[in-house]
Amino acid sequence: MSYQFITSAKLPTRHGEFDLHVFENEDGQEHVMLTVGLPVVNPLLEENAAPTAPTNEQHKLADHPIPLVRIHSECLTGDAFGSLKCDCGAQLNTAMQAIQATGCGAILYLRQEGRGIGLTNKIRAYALQDQGHDTLDANLMLGLPADARIYDMCSPMLAHVGVDEVRLITNNPDKVAYLSENGVNVIERVPLVVGVNDSNADYLATKRDRMGHLFDKEFYTEAHLNK
Repeated sequence: MSYQFITSAKLPTRHGEFDLHVFENEDGQEHVMLTVGLPVVNPLLEENAAPTAPTNEQHKLADHPIPLVRIHSECLTGDAFGSLKCDCGAQLNTAMQAIQATGCGAILYLRQEGRGIGLTNKIRAYALQDQGHDTLDANLMLGLPADARIYDMCSPMLAHVGVDEVRLITNNPDKVAYLSENGVNVIERVPLVVGVNDSNADYLATKRDRMGHLFDKEFYTEAHLNK
């Protein structure tokens, strides 16, 4: 599937100012990238476009540190409503703060709610979780995949700002593998363990124990996850 750059603008936030870039695929689905300290080197993002000689902006990228990048899938309940059932809102805000502090990085905000199953199915899965089922089994009980997310939009979005190597903020090895397999060199995986609480302890433990997410030693010693 091809992706096209649509428009960009400045976005002041409580964490600092970002450049906001909007992309759209051939089905009309929109994705957003927030950047700090990254020049646009591919403003058209046209599929099969002829290669061009490096510009001054592209040469300037060599002067930047390796960008700190977060791939973040949309979570209305966590990102907007502050839900404690997941760690998504805390992850997004922490990543925004870290990228501002670094001065060079990007957040790829992908419109694939509920690990790709959509908002309605996500709330249906919540109802099953309220009955005692974990987040993975709830999806399967609805006849849905445990994780339906895709990441094919990430490489063209990063190419838009000339990024081909990153320090990736993630606990998910699938994201590291995708970027590595698609021409983006992951120099470092930066763990992100935030927002742990009694309401999401089982959710996080399921990601650790059943979905292969990677957590540093301090995560295993969290009182919430060893109750």
